[in-house]
Amino acid sequence: MADKLPRLPALANWLGHPEPQAFDSREHLATLPVMRKADLVDMQSKAPPFGGLADPEALRGNRVFLSPGPVWEPQGQGADPWQSARALHAAGFRAGDIVHNAFSYHLTPGAFILDEGARALGCLVFPAGTGNTEQQVEAAATLKPAGYTGTPDYLKVILEKADAMQRDLSSITRALVSGGALFPALRTYYTDRGIATLQCYATADIGVIAYETADETGSALPGMLVNENLIVEIVRPGTDDPVPDGEVGEVVVTTLNASYPLVRFGTGDLSKILPGPSPCGRTGQRIAGWMGRADQRTKVKGMFVDPKQIAALVAEFPQIAKARLVVSRQGDADAMRLQIEPAPAAEPDAQAIAAALASHTKMKGEVEIVAAGSLPNDGKVIADERDYDA
Repeated sequence: MADKLPRLPALANWLGHPEPQAFDSREHLATLPVMRKADLVDMQSKAPPFGGLADPEALRGNRVFLSPGPVWEPQGQGADPWQSARALHAAGFRAGDIVHNAFSYHLTPGAFILDEGARALGCLVFPAGTGNTEQQVEAAATLKPAGYTGTPDYLKVILEKADAMQRDLSSITRALVSGGALFPALRTYYTDRGIATLQCYATADIGVIAYETADETGSALPGMLVNENLIVEIVRPGTDDPVPDGEVGEVVVTTLNASYPLVRFGTGDLSKILPGPSPCGRTGQRIAGWMGRADQRTKVKGMFVDPKQIAALVAEFPQIAKARLVVSRQGDADAMRLQIEPAPAAEPDAQAIAAALASHTKMKGEVEIVAAGSLPNDGKVIADERDYDA
């Protein structure tokens, strides 16, 4: 990675021109700043389209995409640039399979992420895209694809439309889904129809970050396997600091993509590291999968409170092991309560912490000392408990 920096001055400037040893261990990597989506958008707006983070020589003859933000994403070089082939193979896709790809081919790289991986695996891809469900049913009934790729819920739409049209789609026996939650009831629905369904966790910036694997019966195993050539860290939201394994935090990814290397890119998603290797026998790092969003910036009394402000407060007080700001309503007014888990043998000064809370947020709030280990392990630094339907 270090040898790429002279060709990518924007990345070198962002990282502070690190020495090569900054990339030789996770401990050294953790000393570098996390780049979050807002930082990327800002860099791209100043130096469009890629903010000086992409290697121009490596992008010749390729594609560029636009995602909400707006964020520009380049396609990397070679076959399977977003590394989806491993996820497809784990889901049972094999060379010679026909794949019905129902991700959108419009603007964003979603469809191409799976399309490129499937073709690298030796599959024949039908670029179905989204919408036109009756035409998709007719196409699938004719082509008889073995597999489906797309969002979790759209496959059900296609199957139910096929039932109504009396078309046989029983050729579909496997699916790899992403871009939404695969709820247990939906997975069971597919299983009952003879479709083994796994999911992968992917972003437009990185590609496939992690994917499910299955046991010998095709049933999903716990967690997701982190893709090769990626380094995944879990950091405390609002900070650049890794959390202990098992604690929920923001997913931060370092990718070794030669065309578009991103170092400590904050996805804004929550997850946690799972202990031990996967029961499937693969020995790579595992995460729990997508567990929500880390961006907890919340408006209180008309002013935004950011997790960074709470992290800065915690850094002032070594007596604090963990903190969580709870936002609620008292009558017709917003209220803040900072819950504090004390460090071992520490006695936090609630009055001093309340003064610091007012200083950091410019608003007053209560401080509550709670028992060690009592705060939920959900990655939330700010918990908005206001009832917006009341």
